[in-house]
Amino acid sequence: MTYDKLTNILGQTPNKHEKTKFETSDEPSTWWLQLVEDEGDSNADSINFFLDILEPNFDKLEMLDIKRENILIWLVYEYQYQCALSFIPNELERLGRNGITLNIDCHETKEI
Repeated sequence: MTYDKLTNILGQTPNKHEKTKFETSDEPSTWWLQLVEDEGDSNADSINFFLDILEPNFDKLEMLDIKRENILIWLVYEYQYQCALSFIPNELERLGRNGITLNIDCHETKEI
């Protein structure tokens, strides 16, 4: 089972996969890992965190037919007053060198 092999290769426990009505197999069609950073977490370094997991395992992933272009790092940023993101140049360089796509979604939080 590819899902279990991927979990073993990356050494991480993926987030729970909810099967959709469109999936015909019992094996999940996606494998995903979520890192939650709080506003005051100045040590958070999500891009390097994920690349540190991926880079030593690219050869093993390709043996499972998982190519770099199949990998996506998705940053979801919630903000209240202003969406302001900055990236360290070596993080972006590592993404580009490895051919990994970075998606960014920004959502304004609403006060209740």
